[in-house]
Amino acid sequence: MNADIFKMLVDRNAHLKIKTACDNSFRKYGRVIRNLDFTPVVGHLSDNTLVPDDGNIYIASDDRMERLPAVILAEKILFGEAPAQAGYCNGRNSSLNGLEYHKASEINVAATPAVLLLGDVRDITEHWRYDSCGVEAFYLEAGQAVELYATTLHFAPCRVVEGGFKVAVLLPRGTNLPLEEKPGDGTGENRLLFAVNKWLLAHPERRPLIENGAWPGITGDNVTINPVQIGDCEPSFPST
Repeated sequence: MNADIFKMLVDRNAHLKIKTACDNSFRKYGRVIRNLDFTPVVGHLSDNTLVPDDGNIYIASDDRMERLPAVILAEKILFGEAPAQAGYCNGRNSSLNGLEYHKASEINVAATPAVLLLGDVRDITEHWRYDSCGVEAFYLEAGQAVELYATTLHFAPCRVVEGGFKVAVLLPRGTNLPLEEKPGDGTGENRLLFAVNKWLLAHPERRPLIENGAWPGITGDNVTINPVQIGDCEPSFPST
């Protein structure tokens, strides 16, 4: 781990306790994957994908990445040979904005340092609300891979440095695609269903999500990460 970057990140975010994915508290949300080599995935993201000038870009399925032997092996081992997709989320996001969950694990591979803001689906109230004070922040170092369990609330990563982040995302195939038809009653958990295998709560400050039909179920602050500024040491990523 780059201890200097992590220390600067912690110092810049005194309002929020940031831990590493190796901290015991992460075990509630997932696990660090140590038995697979994702170096080719990191290389693919580094060499062949861009960071947008603003916001994030999410590609659910990247054909070239899915043909990598490392991803094919991950599909066999981590998804039990069930069909999986491999894509990525790159961007400059710094805020919580929303929390989603899937009815299956998600694999994240950090090509750059990133912060994951995580919660527990069991803390969603009977009225389908979630208080953002329950969110915990975890630092992923470049090259690190983690599994997020189906009970883990998460959303787009947050950048650690001004230049942005690049994170690979592996999920059951079809996840995050548009729904053929949203359940008509709009009650119970159905009100959270936003895309295929994607249940989403939005923060009221994130108007584009709500205008697109997301349930405004997050109360409390829209948790924000302050990125570090490390001059010449900061990774430089191509932009769109």
